[in-house]
Amino acid sequence: MSISDLYSKGKHLQEIGHFASIIKIAIVDNVITKEEQKLLDRAAKKLNISDEEYQKILKNPEKYPVNPPIEYEERIARLYTLTKMIFADEKIDKKEVGILNKIAVALNFPLQNIEKICDEAIHLVLNDDDLTIFNSAIKKVNQNL
Repeated sequence: MSISDLYSKGKHLQEIGHFASIIKIAIVDNVITKEEQKLLDRAAKKLNISDEEYQKILKNPEKYPVNPPIEYEERIARLYTLTKMIFADEKIDKKEVGILNKIAVALNFPLQNIEKICDEAIHLVLNDDDLTIFNSAIKKVNQNL
C-alpha cells in the first residue's frame, strides 16, 4: 500500500467520523426532520460517504470516533457544520449543545475554552454568519484564554 493510499484511507476515516458526529446531533431527539435529512444528505455527498456507509453510520454513530483533522482551519470548519446541524430543525436542544461541547473537545479545542467556543459558534450560526466570519470569530475566542 502506497503512502497516498494510506493518506486517502486516513482522510476518509476522518470524514466518516465527522459524518457520525453530524448524525449524533441530528438524532439526539430521536427524529430526523426534513431539514436535518437535507443537511445529512448534503454532508454525505460532500464527505464521499457511500449509501452503504451512510446506513451503517446511521444505525450506530457511536461506533465511529471523531478523528480530528490536524489543520486548525479544518477543525473550525467541522465545528461550523456541526453547529449548523443544531439549527437544521430550527430548534436548539440542550442535548445537542451538550454533544457539540463533547465533539469540540474531541476536535482538540482547548478544554478550558469549550463553552465559550461553542457559545460563540451557536451565536454566529444564529446570526447566519458565513464560514469566513465564523472562522475569524472562533480564532478570536480561542486566543482569549
